[in-house]
This record gives sequence, structure tokens and C-alpha cells, in this order.
Amino acid sequence: MVYFFRKTLGASLLVVLKPSASLGLPSTDLPGDSMQKYGFAPFNSSIPGSAPMVQSSMPDSNSRTCFPAMGFSMPASIPQDNTRWWCAMEDEYAFLGFSYEITACQNIKQLHKEFHDIRNNFHSRYVRLYGFCDRDGFYDDIIQAAWDNSLGVHALIWFGFDGSNKWKTRRSALFTTLHTNPKAKFVTRGVQFGSEPLFDNVLSAKDLAKQVRAARANLSSLNIPVTVSEMAYGYQNDPGVPRNALKASDAWPIIQRDMSWFAAHGNGKKMLFDENGWPSTTSPGVQPNSPNAVADVQNEQDYYALLNDHCTDLKRMAGGGIGWFAHIYSDDQEPGYGIFDSSGRLKFPFKPRTFC
Repeated sequence: MVYFFRKTLGASLLVVLKPSASLGLPSTDLPGDSMQKYGFAPFNSSIPGSAPMVQSSMPDSNSRTCFPAMGFSMPASIPQDNTRWWCAMEDEYAFLGFSYEITACQNIKQLHKEFHDIRNNFHSRYVRLYGFCDRDGFYDDIIQAAWDNSLGVHALIWFGFDGSNKWKTRRSALFTTLHTNPKAKFVTRGVQFGSEPLFDNVLSAKDLAKQVRAARANLSSLNIPVTVSEMAYGYQNDPGVPRNALKASDAWPIIQRDMSWFAAHGNGKKMLFDENGWPSTTSPGVQPNSPNAVADVQNEQDYYALLNDHCTDLKRMAGGGIGWFAHIYSDDQEPGYGIFDSSGRLKFPFKPRTFC
């Protein structure tokens, strides 16, 4: 979340998906010197360079007639196109689903089991992929498990931390699957081009913008938007001194500060919290900004209770409100952040609001 670092980067991300042909924030392709200097921000915003998204005319994402609304029944055969398939993005806010790490390259049986749990026991509409799996055909398995369980997918092109160009192979493999798997465009809500690429300096802002434009063009015929998952910190040249909450119940002012920053610079684009949580324990890869910050199960639970309590505040934001993902599904995927512990036990009652 805001206060703990994983792999030396903030845990709370903000994604923006906007049905717009524009790229970037006001006056710039990517935020740079022209952007307002601001204090440290925990969330990530995207650089929404998306293809125009064709949305359902249904007024409510809980309707049974648009995907991936709860109660929606998948068709017996694949539709001809996805032009009236998706629920309107303006109706998607509050809890959307889980961030789900795929570095273990889960087999199809495990994907089915956990996607079924995510959908049916937590009323999730989406999974947001995190990490990478370079096994041939893996994203086909993701597509099938998502289709069978009526889940949408926020896909991710993972850069990693080793400075290699493996992301290019991952990008090409993903795009090939999106174009060749007939179910792909019916479950893939969007593609995130990197997780904190600006913060991690994996590409220059100019090169990243170029890649996003190229990806947008590649996927435009599929009506799949392209965005970038990034912290506000990654956009800011002078982040200032981090301000920390020591416990989750005190986190709202920092969340609100960063929401306001993105609202001021996002030109009305929709925002999603996609890597978003509070750890229940520390580890070598999970350390707080402040040594007095508390990592325990109660604070992890309190953080999600905080988001529930502020559902109406999130709903008031641009684009029909902010939706959020719980990061992450299981401690097996990222120690401390899971809703489930490493033994598969639910760490606390988790009943997030999906509307308000």
C-alpha cells in the first residue's frame, strides 16, 4: 500500500482506463517537468492511451445483461463481436476483484479453482494480473479460466527488475494470443503496459509513450484499451518527504491526497487502484517507510474496511468512480499481502462492497 515497500517500490498502484484516443495527462504525453511538483504519492496512475472502448448501453454493472456483471451468463457460443458486450466503465467502482500474481505459472486446474473462488465467493468482476509467466500458452489458460468463470482480466506486460528486454517477447506473445484466441477480446478488459515503469526507469517517458501508442494501434481492432500502471511518485520530479500512516485506519488522508493529485492531472480519466493493500507481516522484501508502521492482520483488515467506509467518496470521482483491486489473492503470491495465508486459510472476514 502506501507505507510499505516491496522490491523497493510502493505497493499501491492506480490504473486509469479511459475510452479516449488521447495519450497522457494535460499538455504532455507523459508527465515531466511541466507537471506540478507534488508530495510523495502512494498510488499509481496510468498513462491512458487506449483505443476507443465500445461499451454496453446497460446503465448498471450489476445488470445480468453485460459482462462481467454478477449474474451474467456466458453464451454457449462465442459472439461475433464485443461491441455491446462489456458493462459500461462508468458503472464500475468499489471492489472489482483481486490482483493475482502469475509468476508460479499456475496450471489450468488451479486457475479454474481460484478464479471460481474469486468470482463466486467474493463477487469479483475482474482479476488484475501481476508478475509474469513465460510458459507457452499460459495466457490461453488465463482466457479459458476467466471465460469459464465469467471473470474479466486486466492483463499486464511485465518489465521486471533485471534490465533485460524480455518484456518485448512478453509483449509480442500476449498480442499474438489476443489476436488469435477467439475468446481473448471477450475477457481482456485492458492491457497494462508495465507496472511502475516510470518509477523503475525501465524506459524513458518518450519511449514508453511510443510503446503505448503502438500497442493501442495494435489492439484497436479488438477494442482492448492500453494503459500504464504507475504510482504518482513515478510521475513527479520532486516527490518531497514521504508522509506515512502508522496504522491502516489513519490512511485516508494520504489516499485522498493522491486521488486529488490524479484528479487534477488526469483530465477526467477513470482511475482504478490496482495494487492496493496493507501487509500483515514484514519480510526482507516488505519493509515500511517508517519503522513504527504496524504490519499485522488487523491492519490489513482495517485497510479494506477503510475503503468500504469511503465507498461513496470513491464513487464521486471522475468516470463514474474509482474501482479497486485487493492486492493480493494469497500470501503464496506475495507474503503478507494475501487475503488468504500460505496455508489457504482466510486471514479475516473479507466482504468488500461492490456498490454503494
